[in-house]
Amino acid sequence: MKNSISFFLALIISFQVFSQEKPNIVLLFVDDYGWADIGYRNSSFETPNLDQLKKESLDFQRAYIPTPTCSPSRLSLLTGKEAVRLQMVRHISLDPKNPDAKYGTWETDPVQMPSLNYLPLAETTYAEKIKEYGYYNHFIGKWHLGHTGRYPIDQGFDSEFGVTDAGHPKSYYYPFFNPAADPKGFMKGYKKGDYLTDVLTDGAVDFISGYNKKQPFMLTFWYYSVHGPSVGRKDLLEKYKARGIEGKYADHHAMVEAMDESVGKVRQALEEKGIADNTVIIVLSDQGGAYTNDPLRGGKKGGDTLAEGGARVPFMIKYPGITKANTESFVPVQSIDVFPTLMEIASGKKYKNKDIQGVSLMPLLKGENIKERNLFGFRSYEDQYTSIIRGDWKIIKYHSGKYQLYNVKTDKSESHDLIGSGLKIEKKLKRDLAKWEKKAVPAFGPYQLKE
Repeated sequence: MKNSISFFLALIISFQVFSQEKPNIVLLFVDDYGWADIGYRNSSFETPNLDQLKKESLDFQRAYIPTPTCSPSRLSLLTGKEAVRLQMVRHISLDPKNPDAKYGTWETDPVQMPSLNYLPLAETTYAEKIKEYGYYNHFIGKWHLGHTGRYPIDQGFDSEFGVTDAGHPKSYYYPFFNPAADPKGFMKGYKKGDYLTDVLTDGAVDFISGYNKKQPFMLTFWYYSVHGPSVGRKDLLEKYKARGIEGKYADHHAMVEAMDESVGKVRQALEEKGIADNTVIIVLSDQGGAYTNDPLRGGKKGGDTLAEGGARVPFMIKYPGITKANTESFVPVQSIDVFPTLMEIASGKKYKNKDIQGVSLMPLLKGENIKERNLFGFRSYEDQYTSIIRGDWKIIKYHSGKYQLYNVKTDKSESHDLIGSGLKIEKKLKRDLAKWEKKAVPAFGPYQLKE
C-alpha cells in the first residue's frame, strides 16, 4: 500500500510540474542607456531597482548591439538578424513629403549607403513567432521601425500603446509629441506636468494588473527614455543639481532614475498579480550612452560607436527556476540572440533557424556554455565601418583603410592598439571580417566594398 501511495503522490507531483503554465515574459528595452550608467558600476547613478534585479539575475557583462543605432538595433532584436543584411543601417528619418520612400540616405555617410525606412512586413518578428506557442503580445513605447500601417500591431503584436512615428519626443513633459507624429493619438489627452516615462509605465502596470486571459503574455516595453532631449523629472533633477552635477548630465541622471523607478513599478505589478515567480524579465539597452561611458571608449556620438562604449550595453535576464541569482557571464553575446532565446523559453525546446544569425542563450542561462563564434558590428554614418569580436579580441575597421586591434579583456578602454604587432589573431579576424562583409553587407550603386 505504501508503494502505491508513493507512486500516486509522485504521479500527482509530476503532473503538477508538467502542467505549470509557460512563463510570462517582460522585455524592457531602454534607449541610449550606457553600460556604465547603472548604480552598481557607477555610484553617481541611483538605480536601486536595477541593482536589485542584477542580484537576482544572470548579468551579461559583454553584450553588444550589431548595428548600435536606434532603428537597426530594434530590427535585430525583433528578428534575430543583423540589420545590415536587410540594409537598415541607420535610424529611420521619414521625409514628410514622401513617407513611403523605401530608402533614405545620410549626407555625411562616406559611401552614401541607402538605408531602409521601415521594417518589411514580410520579416518574421519574435511577436509573430512566439504567438505560435500560445502567447499574447502587448507592445508599449518607442517603435521607430515604420509609420502607420507598419506599427507593432501590423508585425504580430496583439495590442499596442504609446506608439508614434517619432524616434524621440519633443519633450518628456506633456505635450510629448507634435500631433503629426502621433496619428493614433496614444499620447494625447494628458495634462501639463505629466512625464512620459511615468505615463508609459502606468500603461504597463495597467496591462499586467488587468490581464485576464488564460494564455501567457509577453509584454514588450521599449522606452523612449533615456534618449534625448535630456529632460529630467523635476523632483529628481534638483537632487542631482544639488550634488554638483551640471547641465544636461544632471537631467540624464534624473532620467535614468525615473527609468529605474519604472522597472521597480513593473516588478511590483508582477508581484501584486502573483505571477512574479513565473515571469521572465529581460533588460537590455539599444546602444551606448550619449554622455560619458567611462571606463569604456566611445559612445552613441562622436564617430566611435563601434568601440565598447557605443556597442556594449547593459543586459540581464531573470528566469525563475533557471538562472542562478547574482551571476555574471563574460561570454560575448548580441541582441540578435534574444529572438531564439525567447523561442526556447516559449516552447521548452531547442530552437533552430538558419534564417537568423542569433543563437539561443539558454545554455548560458542554465550555467552551461555556447560555442565560441564571431560577432560582427556595422556602422554607416562616419569613417568607422565594421567590427569583429571573437573571445577577448576585437578589430575595428574604417572606410579609410585603417584597422585597430584590441584585447578588450585586458584593455577595456581600447587604449592600446595592437594592430601590426605580429599577432596571429590579427590575420584571422581580418580574414573572417572580409568573408562576412561579402555575405552581409549589400553592394550598391557605383560603390563596391573594399577588401
